[in-house]
Amino acid sequence: MRDRAEDVVISGGENIATIEVEHALDSHPAVLEAAVVGAPDPKWGELLKAFVVLRPGEQVNEAQLIAHARGRIAHYKAPKNIVFLEELSKTSTGKTRKFELRERERERAGHTRRISG
Repeated sequence: MRDRAEDVVISGGENIATIEVEHALDSHPAVLEAAVVGAPDPKWGELLKAFVVLRPGEQVNEAQLIAHARGRIAHYKAPKNIVFLEELSKTSTGKTRKFELRERERERAGHTRRISG
């Protein structure tokens, strides 16, 4: 249940469903799959960070993908950062392990405990 609750990021007082952002990124022809999580931010509480796997042979940069997302969703919902990966870690049932991405971002930001909500 905690994992689902964290699929909503609160950034600057706005509730943002990560699935909506993922769909906007997935609609780009170069994107194979995307996962979006909240990354700790001292000013906004959390910022959206996307982890993207590109289709073989495709190229796109961070600015192009952010612009693509902004063309499909409200600007404040677009990710602020995109990390390109070879693959996303998955469970045995094929679900993306978003909790690993969240923990990675919290550790990178120096947070030792989860943001309560």
